[in-house]
Amino acid sequence: MRTFGENLRAERVAKNMSQRDFAIKLGVSQQQVSQWELNKVEPTLSNIVAMIKTLEIPFEDLLYDVDIALLVRSFGGDKTPKI
Repeated sequence: MRTFGENLRAERVAKNMSQRDFAIKLGVSQQQVSQWELNKVEPTLSNIVAMIKTLEIPFEDLLYDVDIALLVRSFGGDKTPKI
């Protein structure tokens, strides 16, 4: 299983973008990008939308092989989604 942050980093690196360049395009600090990639802070929905537009990828690419239950808990959900 991968994490959202690992997928974000992989997509950013695949586009040959440094954290600094990515942060500038998103209008956030480089430290913020680092926190997202290390799964220490969750991005807002508006930041996620900006990420997929900047990286020119579908949203699903950021969720590839991510444990959805873990993702929901990390975003503040208190229950595992029923599928």
